[in-house]
Amino acid sequence: MNHSKTYHSLTSNSAKGTIKIEGPLTSLELQNYYFHENLTAFRPADKQFEAIKSIADFPEGRIIIARTEDTIIGYVTYLHPDPLERWSKFNMDDLIELGAVEVIPEYRGEKIASGLLQVSMMDNYMENYIIISTEYYWHWDLNGTKLSIWNYRKVMEKMMAAGGLLPAPTDDPEIISHPANCLMVRIGKHVPEESIKQFDTLRFLQRHNYRNMREGL
Repeated sequence: MNHSKTYHSLTSNSAKGTIKIEGPLTSLELQNYYFHENLTAFRPADKQFEAIKSIADFPEGRIIIARTEDTIIGYVTYLHPDPLERWSKFNMDDLIELGAVEVIPEYRGEKIASGLLQVSMMDNYMENYIIISTEYYWHWDLNGTKLSIWNYRKVMEKMMAAGGLLPAPTDDPEIISHPANCLMVRIGKHVPEESIKQFDTLRFLQRHNYRNMREGL
């Protein structure tokens, strides 16, 4: 795959002013903006900014941002799954993961996260990918949002649906360790049947391994 990327944008009028949502951006383009100090869900803001700039320059990496005139107040990342994760087992070139989506607390409730996913899918090349997101309740900001686990899950599902990602069953041990956890999936229109079958094996890897073990007896 050549991992083609085409820039798209939209403007959102929030209660706090105009927000531009755009991408994918390169690391050089990202350097034109200030990364808000409250974008700390995954690591300190300065270190997270360096991380997303490195992702931006991966062949498959995509960074979509939400910004005021000069400040990034939200972003979403896409890249191949971590080599140590289950989802990288078959080295599928057409499988990418929505690795992180974050919006500063002051702008939550303005549908910015949904806008980030919406702009992500404006690029027709995304139809060549299986896109996944692994959702674990222990990563959710339950204290900051004052939401229950199940209400947070509803909000998260609605946000992901803006990008076409829907819950999908799996036997992944971490995901099935709690009923609020889930695997979210979007399969692009141009993904070949072979890749879909391979992904189905990935989703039910324990069942697949068990069957192979029995057949080998």
